[in-house]
Amino acid sequence: MAKLVIVESPSKAKTIKKYLGGDYDVIASQGHIMDLPASKMGVDLEHDFKPEYKTMKGKAPIIKEIKELAKDKDIIYLATDPDREGEAIAWHLKNMLKIKDDEKCRIEFNEITKNAVKKAVGSPRVINQSLVDAQQARRILDRIVGYKLSPLLWKKVKKGTSAGRVQSVALKIIVDKEREIRDFVPEDYYIMYAKLKRNEDIVVAKFYGDVSGKIELKDEKQVNSIIKKIDNKKYNIVDIKKSERRKNPPAPFTTSSMQQEASRKLGFGVKKTMMVAQKLYEAGHITYMRTDSTRLSDDAKKMAKNYIVEKFGANYYLNREFKVKENAQDAHEAIRPTHVDTEPELSRDEEKLYNLILNRFLASQMSVAVYDTTKIVVNVEDYIFHINGSVIKFDGFMRLYIEGKDDKVKGKNDSEEDYEDELKTLPEFEVGEVLKQEELKADKKTTEPPARYTEASLVKVMEEKGVGRPSTYAPTISTIEERLYIEKEGKYLKPTELGEVVNKLLEDNFKDIVDVAFTADMENKLDEVAEDKQNYVKMLKDFYEPFNKNLIEVQDKIEKVKIPEQETDVVCEKCGRKMVIRQGRFGKFLACPGYPECKNIKPYNESIDIPCPECGGKVLIKRTKTKRPFYVCENNTNSEDSKCHYISWTKPKAKKK
Repeated sequence: MAKLVIVESPSKAKTIKKYLGGDYDVIASQGHIMDLPASKMGVDLEHDFKPEYKTMKGKAPIIKEIKELAKDKDIIYLATDPDREGEAIAWHLKNMLKIKDDEKCRIEFNEITKNAVKKAVGSPRVINQSLVDAQQARRILDRIVGYKLSPLLWKKVKKGTSAGRVQSVALKIIVDKEREIRDFVPEDYYIMYAKLKRNEDIVVAKFYGDVSGKIELKDEKQVNSIIKKIDNKKYNIVDIKKSERRKNPPAPFTTSSMQQEASRKLGFGVKKTMMVAQKLYEAGHITYMRTDSTRLSDDAKKMAKNYIVEKFGANYYLNREFKVKENAQDAHEAIRPTHVDTEPELSRDEEKLYNLILNRFLASQMSVAVYDTTKIVVNVEDYIFHINGSVIKFDGFMRLYIEGKDDKVKGKNDSEEDYEDELKTLPEFEVGEVLKQEELKADKKTTEPPARYTEASLVKVMEEKGVGRPSTYAPTISTIEERLYIEKEGKYLKPTELGEVVNKLLEDNFKDIVDVAFTADMENKLDEVAEDKQNYVKMLKDFYEPFNKNLIEVQDKIEKVKIPEQETDVVCEKCGRKMVIRQGRFGKFLACPGYPECKNIKPYNESIDIPCPECGGKVLIKRTKTKRPFYVCENNTNSEDSKCHYISWTKPKAKKK
């Protein structure tokens, strides 16, 4: 029997063809073949939100090729990705090829391995209309918000601006963080510590408080008063507390946690992470990379057990289940390697991400790490100091994997926690011993504002708040960056002036659109549609009627917003005006404010306040085509006779005075 399998990507088609053999033709649709029209809304708002699907631009040749291949086939399998988007693509292919609704033509697999593909071919099913409806509902919702609000933004703010159901909430999260940073009021505080000696042993004790409890050191007078009372007095050990601390491994990767860890450990943006993961999946090296589940299959656990026991020993293995979050779709298991006993040939970036996924998966099935910890309480004139120490008793999963950490959001006394983190092995002490003071010191510190979001930490907060789903995180961030609503300062996301203006207009007039709880609730309703618990037309109607009523009420009341332009000292040589900084799709540039009479523009050379480490000249910030920043001296003309040749990917550091 002649059979045809239709997948989404050519590389996936190549891998599957290898597994299925000569009886099968395999072809790729190269993503969606049908979509709503680009030039109009394409949704009939008066008749149950009926979508108007059109063949996507450039897809006619591939559709013709698919139809030709399908002509003489006895069986057609639709093997698009195992999610709502993939189900919708399969549905469009089914309709195009006139496959009957009750025909079992849909196959899916979570991993592209020979066994998984063969098993899927052996158990086809009908198209899941509920999943299709959920995808359609999301697409229609986004189209309504975009096509209704964007023209208003063009009129009231600036041409080319847009609003989106999820992107507007992501923008608000970033703007709220910026407001928090601006409103932050720094406070001074002090950390006091003593270097104490016993024979040849020297340990560091950190000030805690007095016998009544913890004391926060807030001002110099308070600190000097304490130092005066305890300087060179007897430091008596009054208590020693020893305990065992156990540390569990992190769960295997979900889409969100993979994006976060790839950012922290590999420096990958979320878009790059997903592109690399897609290649690994299509080549059959990892399971499907869009998932919110930490569940592992029995086969995966068995594979991990065999590897861990053989490689590290039975004492390093522990069968472990991870609780799936309440709002998780749990459609697929966690992201993991399909094999652990082979070393696939990969590109450099693929190898980095693959090893991260592999080690995280194996670590999730390994034993806990065990620490012996010691806290020594020292009394001096009724004031209390603590000495902390720790030693790893059994490394467990940490032999293979240690989870990365986000940038710390610093606040009051955070530096004290930093001392806690620097745990060291301590000599053996006994209660009653007296230690001699070698040094007593108090360092003045100032609380710092919270850190801006990175792509990874934004994904984390979006997931925690239920904004978007695994498939939407990367495109959402890309969209608000492409719309020039946010910009990157290093790895941090900062709202632009345009972004703040758009956000304020939406906050003042369309509160639901930028409301986190409202957007999270919409995601839950889309999940209910996918689970056949809610009718998608009713869900759309419940959203659209109050939204449209509000739009009609406010659109004439909104005043046009003037976005202030940043003036520079650069004088336009054509008309004498001072040029202003403007933002274009390729970054900032200098423009004459006299446009359209004067159309003069110039490159904008962003600089830092640290001189060139080689010649002392001004260091400029430049960007690659992918917007990655690099640093180059203004005297570097990229020629042999340049006055300076300084260029670097990393920002130069100021010289210590």
